[in-house]
Amino acid sequence: MKLNYKRTIFVGFAFFLICTFWQAYDTIIPKILTDKFGMSQANSGIIMALDNVFALFMLPLFGALSDKCRHKTGRRTPFILFGTIAAVIALVSLSFVDGMQLKNIEAVSAIDDRTALETLYDTVFEETLETPSGETFVLKDAFAKADFAAITSQIEENGVLVTNADYTNYVVPARQAYAHVQTKAEPTPLIVFVLVLLAALIAMATFRSPAVALMPDVTIKPLRSKANAVINLMGTAGGILVLGLGIVFNTGAAKNALMTYTPFFSIVALIMLISLAVFMFTVKEPRFVAEMEADSRRYHIDELPDDAAGNSAKRPLSPAERRSLLLILASVVFWFMGYNAVTSKYSVYAGKVLDLDYNTTLLLANIAAIISYLPVGFVASKIGRKKTILAGVVMLATSFFIAAFLREGSSALVMNCMFILAGMGWATINVNSFPMVVELSRGGDVGKYTGFYYTASMAAQTFTPYFSGLLMDKLGMTTLFPYATVFVAFAFVTMLLVKHGDSRPDAPASRLESFDAD
Repeated sequence: MKLNYKRTIFVGFAFFLICTFWQAYDTIIPKILTDKFGMSQANSGIIMALDNVFALFMLPLFGALSDKCRHKTGRRTPFILFGTIAAVIALVSLSFVDGMQLKNIEAVSAIDDRTALETLYDTVFEETLETPSGETFVLKDAFAKADFAAITSQIEENGVLVTNADYTNYVVPARQAYAHVQTKAEPTPLIVFVLVLLAALIAMATFRSPAVALMPDVTIKPLRSKANAVINLMGTAGGILVLGLGIVFNTGAAKNALMTYTPFFSIVALIMLISLAVFMFTVKEPRFVAEMEADSRRYHIDELPDDAAGNSAKRPLSPAERRSLLLILASVVFWFMGYNAVTSKYSVYAGKVLDLDYNTTLLLANIAAIISYLPVGFVASKIGRKKTILAGVVMLATSFFIAAFLREGSSALVMNCMFILAGMGWATINVNSFPMVVELSRGGDVGKYTGFYYTASMAAQTFTPYFSGLLMDKLGMTTLFPYATVFVAFAFVTMLLVKHGDSRPDAPASRLESFDAD
């Protein structure tokens, strides 16, 4: 048995466009909420968690609905088609609402402009503000008006332009306070922004489970770790493309905190539509599923849908299998608690604590992941999914633990190396965790078990942006990585107790078939 890589890549275009959207969402939306609407980290975390709130019930729902769909294009394809189109429309609309708020704060939006800084000072000079490290100050006590107006976003050190610490520590918090005042005075842009964001998140939730369930639909069980490696590789490629776009637009620069995102979001939307077109023209879902079923019969693998396999497809899990399923899902919750806290807050953290461009660091992590996916799938086929995941958890926890000690002025090389290690660890986890869940399913239940997996991950991602943001507000921005380290360590304990989920197919009939067997 051998994986059809070409087919899997085409199936992966659905996940490619999903990750394109989420990379833009995770890096840009927190910046809009804090920089332009003046939200605290905790409140922005609530907004960032909305997609996960919807996902808690919508992903299992649409996974189960797609299981029962009998459209001529397949069970999953209709959801992918219409969900993507709706999400693209909402994404572009978000950029226009962002422009509405930019007009609301245009009096202070000019960078390195004395008039804008004087207006800013006059509005918030008596406010109690907070630096990224958690130190409070009153602007009038820290600066005279003339001194504040003279602060520039960059200064020259040893012949090189670097971000001015006074700009990060004092101008940025003052500008966020101004944005908060303006938003309270004129809340319409925020209300419209949240409503359009909800529409985008609902659209994405309608097809995420169907898109992910398509891979096991068309891939026999022993090959799913390798197939999932390809799918994740495609998703990471989408993320890399968006991060590269961020570098081109320089979205991570402090001086661009109030830039317009209409061109950026429009290009992301175009990438999503092109990906959808490739998917629709190359993926013939009913034929691919039929071929998978034929292969399952050929290799005597239990992977037939309800209407083909009768009641055997509905065999209940044994108590031991159920315990393993719950432990796998608990592990998913814990590592997403740590990982998503970092991904949802790092674009803000990098600029305020590290004085680094978040695009570059995250790009390196994604490149490391994309290089790791295929080798990780091969390793899992040799030593098992559980052992491979445990190794990934160790890598992820180690990278977060070391990153917790880095600050502005620390070696950028060290932080980049830690994110490379994190990318490798996350790839190692991601390639194998979803197949472990659907390994316990039957052919007719793949969508339902996909929903279980995403319910666990989304439950974590619902809670962690708010809770990590609350800790960052109360204890300082530097609590982010210790928080992430603790939860990833919890995942190691629960995964260690898992006993089921590693594929164990019948012995292959030839050495050729051994090449791709788990």
